[in-house]
Amino acid sequence: MSAVCGVLVAGLLVPAAAVSGSAASGSIEFFDTLPAELKVDPPNQTTRILAADGSEIANVYTENRTKVALDQISPFVKEAVIAVEDSRFYEHGGVDTTGILRALVSTARGNRQGASTITQQYVNNVLNANLAAEGNEDQIKLNGVNKGVGDKLREMKLAIALEKEFSKEQILEGYLNIVFFNRDATASRLPPGSSSAPPPRTSPSPRPHCWPLVNSPSAFDPINNPESSKQRRDLVLGLMLDQGKITQADYDAAVATPVETKVTPARQGCAYASTAPYFCDYVLHLLENNPAYGADLKERQRLIYGGGLTITTTLDPTAQAAAQEQVNASAGANPDKWGAAMVSVQPNSGKIISMAQNTTFLPAEGSFDSQVNFNVDKLDKDGNDLNGLGGAQPGSTMKPFTFAEWLNEGKSMNTVVNSAQRVYPLSFPWRHTCGKVTGGYSTAQKNQGLGTADDLQNAEPQWYRPLSVLEGLYNSINTVTFASAAQLDFCGIQKIVDATGLHGGLPAEGDPNPKINMSLLGNLLGSTQTSPLTMASAFATFANDGKFCEAIAITSVTDATGKQLPAQSTSCRDAIKPEVARGVNYALQEVLNRGSGSLIQPRISTRTSFPIGAKTGTSNNNGSTWVVGHTTGLATAAWFGDALGAQDRPGQNITVNGKFYQGIDGYMIAGPMFSNFMSRIAPAYGTEPFPAPPSNLLNGSTRSTTPATTAPQASQAPAPAPTTQPTQQPAPQPTGNGNGNDNGNGNG
Repeated sequence: MSAVCGVLVAGLLVPAAAVSGSAASGSIEFFDTLPAELKVDPPNQTTRILAADGSEIANVYTENRTKVALDQISPFVKEAVIAVEDSRFYEHGGVDTTGILRALVSTARGNRQGASTITQQYVNNVLNANLAAEGNEDQIKLNGVNKGVGDKLREMKLAIALEKEFSKEQILEGYLNIVFFNRDATASRLPPGSSSAPPPRTSPSPRPHCWPLVNSPSAFDPINNPESSKQRRDLVLGLMLDQGKITQADYDAAVATPVETKVTPARQGCAYASTAPYFCDYVLHLLENNPAYGADLKERQRLIYGGGLTITTTLDPTAQAAAQEQVNASAGANPDKWGAAMVSVQPNSGKIISMAQNTTFLPAEGSFDSQVNFNVDKLDKDGNDLNGLGGAQPGSTMKPFTFAEWLNEGKSMNTVVNSAQRVYPLSFPWRHTCGKVTGGYSTAQKNQGLGTADDLQNAEPQWYRPLSVLEGLYNSINTVTFASAAQLDFCGIQKIVDATGLHGGLPAEGDPNPKINMSLLGNLLGSTQTSPLTMASAFATFANDGKFCEAIAITSVTDATGKQLPAQSTSCRDAIKPEVARGVNYALQEVLNRGSGSLIQPRISTRTSFPIGAKTGTSNNNGSTWVVGHTTGLATAAWFGDALGAQDRPGQNITVNGKFYQGIDGYMIAGPMFSNFMSRIAPAYGTEPFPAPPSNLLNGSTRSTTPATTAPQASQAPAPAPTTQPTQQPAPQPTGNGNGNDNGNGNG
């Protein structure tokens, strides 16, 4: 303190021209070389994540802080702080020399006394906040801990410079918004429900209720140390009385009031979201992965969690509530931890309307808890983490894309093909103008390797007969899909799949979102894992007359000053011909009217008055089941299956919500989820009739012969088809061709 006073006397109180002696001159030079500029950035503030209607989903923060203007803070707060911290605040120029000399005398007598003004404290808090914002918490300076004479002098000079640049009111406002009062609290904000917070001034002479101020906030915390807190409160009230800021009556009434607290613990983060915690988590991952928010993850997180951002999303709270209700009702917290998920997108914008699953983000008694998002990919396109499951085998929900290429090549959906064909040997003459088809279905060649499986199977033997391509799709018949593919260019099927945004949800061979390789025969029936969000977006292409729109979740981001930051915007492209999309929509409506989807209870096709199309899907071992479909205004993917580990548990002989299932198929659990949700929510997004396909895609009932020898009727159980297991998977998925049992009519 003596050293500080010596330098201050030389540097502040005595004109430089009148100072003699090397010590004084050296002190002046030292003081003058100290920096006089202070970077006053806004302190960390709470970020809010909002639904599309402006309602709050969640808030996130590193410090639970919301900036409040000085005129919005109780006058008793201002008066109390000045009384106890800096009674000459309006008289000094940043450094209180009287206070310094008084502190020196007190210290000489053995009584430690501080001498920092409110301006100095503000400077110190700003310096420390800047260090924290830069990730340099280890350099933070604290009085009595690691602050030396040089640090104190720098603080003083900065305080003087600050007083020249800002008014007293501006400094006081900044101080009250940044200084630490107790856990989770600045002067401008205390935990909700805390009775120690001063009420806003509502009458000419309100009674002051002041809480322990600044000095040792933890020691005087009213929650943990109520007696010490009361002593500190009464001391502050006494100073306010002595300085004429409150009356004797105010003082007497205030000190007679006990310290009582009613604390609501702060709950921040997506785990405590009011709705859609997994969507909330997805939004945060999108921002954390966006280079526009910082050079690296640490810098982005500082902005996201401390920048006081307002993030407006695409989420529809009404749709989200309905989706959550359905996944809970369909699967709930089943003890065997089977997963259920459902996601919806708007076809003409790509906006994610809802995203739900049957788990809790945090452990809770009787719940199935998981932090993994069942609806999204494991990684984004740049290889950044999305905290996603990475998808599941889509089964027969892949069949519409082969059907789309059939129409794309100008063929009628009523053309009859040889559905009895079951053998597709390694030498089969597939057509592929941009690659080579691999694998085969031939029991005779099974032991020859090269990815060959048993003869192709349907779920029931009556479907090995001539069938139209349309019948094959709406009844989900494996052999019809293969008989169709035998007349198509696999390069065209691949282009349809790629154009509609379909991709694998798990990384493979260094590719975070690998192509679904249609050269592998098993992928005709859905053997590569893909996510519900990917499937919903792909089906939305059919709803949008052939235009694919990238899924988006964030429509607007603003910082604490109102500045717009990069968000997402609708991005659409022509993917398939409109007439092809219309033909697919025609067929998918038949799925629900008289095909595999007609077994969904309640039947959506009979309980709604609007056009809707969908496709069921079931994996080879029933461990992954789906219904994916759309109206003109909303596309939804509903999934039920194994979300654990390698996802290799068969969905057979299991009990869900008290009901026993010999084998889970798409229509059984995913079906009602989809049906109930779309019946309730789809009308709000548009349910106009689908445009009719051109006559050439509908007319004709011609027979077409598959270029292979007809195989005998099926006599054995379904068998897996060839597939290539993606590499570098954190949770390898089961192989197979999707030869499930979706409805008793055909394959899932």
